[in-house]
Amino acid sequence: AMIAAYAQHGYGKEALQIFQQMKEEGMKPDRITFISVLNACSHAGLVDEGMCYFNSMIQDHGIMPTLEHYTCVVDLLGRSGQLDEAEELINTIPVRHDAVIWLTFLGSCRIHGCIDRGIHAAERALELDPHSASAYVILSNIYAITGRWRDVTKIRKLMVHRGVKKEPGCSWIEVNNNIHEFVVRDTSHPQAKEVFAELEMLSKQLGKAGYKPDQNL
Repeated sequence: AMIAAYAQHGYGKEALQIFQQMKEEGMKPDRITFISVLNACSHAGLVDEGMCYFNSMIQDHGIMPTLEHYTCVVDLLGRSGQLDEAEELINTIPVRHDAVIWLTFLGSCRIHGCIDRGIHAAERALELDPHSASAYVILSNIYAITGRWRDVTKIRKLMVHRGVKKEPGCSWIEVNNNIHEFVVRDTSHPQAKEVFAELEMLSKQLGKAGYKPDQNL
C-alpha cells in the first residue's frame, strides 16, 4: 500500500526504496506489488529500472505477467517516448487486449504529439469498448486539431447514438475535517463566488508569468 501511495503521488524513487526495504526484511512481493513498482518507475521516468523489475518478476519470483503488468510497461515505454517499442509490445503480448491498454498508449501519443498513432490507438480502444467516453472525447479532440470536422461531427453523433456520456470532472479537498466536492461548471458550493474569483486571479497571474495552456490533442 505504501509503494502504491508513493507511486501515485509521483514519489517514484521513494516507492522503490520502500520496495527494496521490503525485500531486505524478507517479505515476498506479489503481482500487486509489482504493479505498484512498475507504476513508480513509469512516473519517475526510470525505464531501465522498470524493465529490470519486470524481468525479475518473471525470472526471480516466478510471477507471470498479467494484462495489468503489460499495461504498466506500455505506460513506462510510452511516457519515455519509446512509442515503437510500446506499440510492438501491445501487438505481441500473449494475453487478450482490453481498451485500457490502448487508452494508456493513447495517453503517451498525446504527451508526445503523435496524432496518427493517437487516432489509431483511440480507434482500437473503441473497437474493444464502444462505450469508452474517454476514447470518444480524445479522438474527437484529435480530429478537431487536425481540421477533420466531419469526423468530429461523426464521433459526436456516434456518442449520442450509443448513449455515451462523458462524466463531468470532479475533485475533493479536505479543509478543517470537512470534505468539499467540486464538479465542472457547478456553482452550488456555498463559497462558489470566492472560489471562481480566486481561480480567475490565479489564471491572470499565470498569464502574466508567460504560461500558455497546452491544447495539443
